[in-house]
Order: sequence, then C-alpha cells, then structure tokens
Amino acid sequence: MSPSSRQSRAALDELKKAQQAKERRSRLAFIGGISAVILVIAGVIGVTVWRDVSNRPTLDAVKTFDDVTANHVTTPVSYEQTPPVGGDHNPVWLNCGVYDAPVPNELAVHSLEHGAVWVTYQPDLPADQVQKLVDSVPDEYMLISPLEGLSTPVVASAWGHQIALDGVEDPRLAEFIREYRQGPQTPEPGAACTGGSDGSTTEGTGMEQPTS
Repeated sequence: MSPSSRQSRAALDELKKAQQAKERRSRLAFIGGISAVILVIAGVIGVTVWRDVSNRPTLDAVKTFDDVTANHVTTPVSYEQTPPVGGDHNPVWLNCGVYDAPVPNELAVHSLEHGAVWVTYQPDLPADQVQKLVDSVPDEYMLISPLEGLSTPVVASAWGHQIALDGVEDPRLAEFIREYRQGPQTPEPGAACTGGSDGSTTEGTGMEQPTS
C-alpha cells in the first residue's frame, strides 16, 4: 500500500472515530435530557402529592370504639353513643339516603355494619345548610338525618368510629367519609344498603327478613 493510501485510510479511520464519538455524545445527551425530564416530572408529582397530603385535615379527633357487638335483635336498644356507632341492631337495615326526620337507631346501625357513613345534624340547622350538607356527600352508602342531643352541629359516624364536626363546611367531614365509607372497619363491606326499611318501621318493608 502506498504512503498516500495509508494516509487516506488513517484519515478515514479518524473520521469514523470522530463520527462515532459524536454519536455517543448525542446518545448520552439525549438520555441525559430524558432523565432530567423524568426527574422533573417525578419531582412535580412528588411535591403535588406532598402538598395534597399535608393540606388534608387530620382525623385526630375521631373517637374509636372497640368491642362493638353486632347481634340481631327485634327489641329497642339502648346505645352508649349519640348517635350510635355500632352494637346490637335490627335484622333489617335502613335504606341509605337522605331523611328529613329522625330514623330508628337500630336500623341505621345495621347500615353502618354494611359500610355506610351516617351523618347526623342538629334539627335546628338552617335549611340551606342542610342542603349544602346533602350536596357535599357521595350518593352511595350514606345516611343523612337530623338527631336530637348532638353535642355539635354535625356528627359523622361509621362502624366503631365517630367525629364531632363544627358544621357542614368542616373539611374533616369529607376526609372522614373518604376514610371510613366501606372502610376496613366495616364488618360486612359491600352488603346491601337498599331493599331494607324506609325508616317508618323496624319491621321491614314486606321483604323476607335478611340474615346478615
């Protein structure tokens, strides 16, 4: 091979090496750019989640009641809490929904056993506040009714758990519902909250007596 040919070959090899090095740098720059974008996105998501969690109202005021009984009885029950958070109850559950008059405790407690959250309010709560309360809660597995003897304007109850609230706009209400509606404390999650009693009687509504 002549000297000129060797020089041309060497020049070509150097050109290839330079091109390959440039391609490697481009790939590394592309990967680095993608990684930076992913890190930025992950950071934004992390900050958003952190802000959401940190801004959520705490449920430190929730009272928990252990060893709640769950027997079926057809007689009136004297409950320790107002409203009750569990205990012996009627074999018939209360249909979930909104009630404008007090409902039988023995029926409502059965609905709590099925995973409902029962929101009670003082009977003298203004009508516009009651409507705001109704509009603010989910449609399923919820009971809303007035009740005498509440210590605060609104009280939210789930099976074995209860929180006294300052009013219908108390942000802890939504958090309580999120935590306890069909929550892990539910003895019979997913059981019916329809097809029971409309609250006018504790004897059922002409259906076959449920067994759960």
